[in-house]
Amino acid sequence: MGHSDRQAPGAVPVKPTLYRHPHGITAVDAEYLYSGHAAAHIIVDAGRAAFVDVGSNDSVPYLLAALEELGVPRAAVDYVLLTHVHLDHAGGAGALMRELPHAQAVLHPRGAPHMLDPARLVAGSKAVYGEERFARLYGELVPIAPARVRVVADGEHVRLGARELTLLHTRGHAEHHYVVVDEAHASIFSGDTFGISYRALDTPRGAFITPSTVPTQFDPLQHLASIDRMLAYKPESVYLMHFSRVSGVARLGELLKAQINEFVRFTRAHADDADPAPGIRTAMLAHWVSLLRLQGSTLAAADIEKALSGDLELNTQGLIAWLKREKRQ
Repeated sequence: MGHSDRQAPGAVPVKPTLYRHPHGITAVDAEYLYSGHAAAHIIVDAGRAAFVDVGSNDSVPYLLAALEELGVPRAAVDYVLLTHVHLDHAGGAGALMRELPHAQAVLHPRGAPHMLDPARLVAGSKAVYGEERFARLYGELVPIAPARVRVVADGEHVRLGARELTLLHTRGHAEHHYVVVDEAHASIFSGDTFGISYRALDTPRGAFITPSTVPTQFDPLQHLASIDRMLAYKPESVYLMHFSRVSGVARLGELLKAQINEFVRFTRAHADDADPAPGIRTAMLAHWVSLLRLQGSTLAAADIEKALSGDLELNTQGLIAWLKREKRQ
C-alpha cells in the first residue's frame, strides 16, 4: 500500500512481513518509506502483548494483520510503548489505539502532551518535511484520550504477562525519549537512542550502525551518556526501529560513540561556513564510507549514499540545529 493510498485500519486485508526473534519478540515491517526501513516490535508473554513503536497511520493495517497472524487477540494488547513521539515511531498510535480496546499508550512526560493534542507536533514536523510531504507520509494524526495515556518516570517498571520491563529516560536523540529494558532476556528496545542499522549495509563482520542526530534536540553529551547507560546492562540484543535486532552490542556501542564524537568535530570545523550543510553532509558520507570499508563492505560509494540518503539530510539538519544552540550558550 502506497503512502498516497490511505485506508481505514482493517478495511482491506494486507500481508505483514514478520521477523521472528527469541523470547516472544516479533518485528513487523511498518512499511514506512520502504520495506526494511522501520520495524514495530510485538512482545508476547503469557498471553499478553505489547507493541514497541508503531510507525505511521499507513502502518496500522500491517500491525493489526500481524496480531492476527500471531494469534494474538486485539484485546490482549496491554501496552503501546512509544519510545518517543517522532512520527515514524508514533504517528499511527492514535489510529492503532482505536483498534486495541484495553491498551495503554505509555509515554515519556515530555512526549505525552503531543499525543493528547498533536497540533504542535504536526507543526514542528511540517517545518522539517514540508506540508505536502507531511500529508503524504502521515495524514491526519489521531489524538489519544487522556484516560488511555500512562506517563512513566525514569526507571519505572511495567509488567507484561510474566515479565517486567524497565523504562529508562534516554536523552540525546530527543528530550522525550525512553528505552525499554527487558533485563531477564538481555534485550533493550532502543527507539533511536542506539542509532540505526540497515540490514542492506551488513557485512561479513556484522552489522553497521550510525547515530541518528535528527532535528531538533540532538545533544552529543547526553547521547553518549545514554548509550553508556544502555551498555551497562550488557544486552545481548538491541531491537532498533531502523531495523530490528542487532547483536554484538558492545562493538556497536563503541562505533556509535566514536561517530558522535567525529560528528561533533567536523560540525565545529564548518561552524563559520556561510552554509555549513554541504560541508557537514560531505564529511558525514565520507566518514561512513570509510568505516564501511574498514568493516569489509564492497558496496559502491553511490549505493552507500543511496542507502543513507535520508539520514544524511536529517542528520545534517540536526547537527546544524545543535551547532546554533551551542553558539548561543
